[in-house]
Amino acid sequence: MSQFVIDEKFLEHVELLSLAVKDNVAGLFGGNHKTKTYGSSCEFADYRDYLPGDDITKIDWNAFARFDKLFLKLFLDERQMHTRIYIDASASMGYFDKAKKALELAAIIAYLSIKSMDKVSIYYVRGHHIGEVFTNIVGKDAYFNEIVKLNDISFNGDCFMSDAIIPTMVGYGDGNTVIISDFLTDNNYENVIDYLRGKKRDLLCVQVLAAEELNISYRGKVLLHDSENSQKYYKNNINRSVLEAYNEAINYVTSRISNYCNIRNANYLLVPSDRSLEDIIFKDLMSMEIVR
Repeated sequence: MSQFVIDEKFLEHVELLSLAVKDNVAGLFGGNHKTKTYGSSCEFADYRDYLPGDDITKIDWNAFARFDKLFLKLFLDERQMHTRIYIDASASMGYFDKAKKALELAAIIAYLSIKSMDKVSIYYVRGHHIGEVFTNIVGKDAYFNEIVKLNDISFNGDCFMSDAIIPTMVGYGDGNTVIISDFLTDNNYENVIDYLRGKKRDLLCVQVLAAEELNISYRGKVLLHDSENSQKYYKNNINRSVLEAYNEAINYVTSRISNYCNIRNANYLLVPSDRSLEDIIFKDLMSMEIVR
C-alpha cells in the first residue's frame, strides 16, 4: 500500500463542518455538543424559580425588576464527546485501494471530531484483538502530530470484529463510533453492533469495497485465492452464470450489513474505493446528517 498522506487543502474545505452526535447523554464538560441537561455554558436555555441556595449570579435581575420575583437563568450543558474509530486491518483490506480509502476516511472523520473539541481515538482490528494507533487526543496540534501513525498499520490476517471490540472500554453515550471495513467475512460482526448501540453510542459502519469487487471484470479461466485463508481458492471458468452468482453474493454481503444496521438504528454507508472524499463528505455523509 502506498503511503497515506494528509490532504491539508481538503481539510480547509471541511473547516466549517462538524460531526453530528444524536445519542449523546454523557461525556465530559468542555466540548461543543449541547445536551438536554442544563449546565454552565454561555447559551441561554430557560428560566426557573429561584430556590434558596441557588447561585445568585444566575439570577435574572431584569426579570426581577419586571415581575418582582426571582428567576434563575438556565444554560445549555456542553459536553466533550469521544469519537472512536476502528479500522479493519485484515488482509482483504490491503487489496486494491481499500486500505488507502479507509485511512483517508479515518483521518477526515477524526479531524471533524477534533474541530468540535472532542477526544479522538483510532484503533486497528486484526484477529481477535485491537491495536491502538493513538488514543484520547484533543486539538489540532495533537491531531497533526499523531495522524501520521496511520501509516504504521499493516493489513494481514483475519478480523473478528466482535471478539476484538466487545471486551474493551467504549464509553456509554459519549460520542460516535465508526467501523471501517469491507465486511467480507463470515465472522460475527452483528454482536458488536448490538453492543455499541446498547451503549447508546452513535454508530456508523462504512463498508469499503473496490470497484473491481463491485463490478468484477474477470473472464475465462482463473485461479483465485482467499487472501485470509490459504486453504480456500476458486479455480474455474468465469462465464455469465458465474458472474450472476457473484453479483448475487456481493448483493447479499452489502444487504446483510445494511439491513442489520437499519434494524439496530445504526448508520451504514457503502463506499467504492474510487469514490472521492469530496463526494463522501459533501454528498453521502451530509445527506445522512452525520456531517453538518
